[in-house]
Amino acid sequence: MEAAPRRLLVVWHGFTGATRAMAEAVAGAARGDAGEALEVCLLRAADAGADDVLGADAVVFATPETLASISGAMKDFFDRSYYPLLGRCDGKPYALVVCAGSDGEPTIAQLRRIATGLRLREVAEPLLVRTHAQTPEAIAARKLLPETDLARGRELGALLAAGLALGIY
Repeated sequence: MEAAPRRLLVVWHGFTGATRAMAEAVAGAARGDAGEALEVCLLRAADAGADDVLGADAVVFATPETLASISGAMKDFFDRSYYPLLGRCDGKPYALVVCAGSDGEPTIAQLRRIATGLRLREVAEPLLVRTHAQTPEAIAARKLLPETDLARGRELGALLAAGLALGIY
């Protein structure tokens, strides 16, 4: 009997296109590298919940930094999911993607605190993309990320797909 495919969940939220592009780069590379052995699910934070996380073998959380914090929609996802997940996903592999205008570190720290509380296991260094948007107009503008950033997202997706396929996590 053939084993069921492993499942990678990418939960994301974005405003200007940068976070979505990175989430799609991660998911696309994971799909391409694992073929039938891996099911990749890309869900907006508003559409994701605890059952999606529980049904996944690994999770990527992708969010823009908003006022030195995760976005409101990503916080809503965690507000709805945290207690239903508590004690039920110990050791589940996760990775982070944060798109920020200049810093990003406070958002990474916040996500890591949440993951620590859930006892998730970080399997890759957080992927931080800085867009250098500093004015209200630049912050609100659509973002087209350079190929180097998208390549980093694809690298993360390939890493997660390989780790799941090999049973490393």
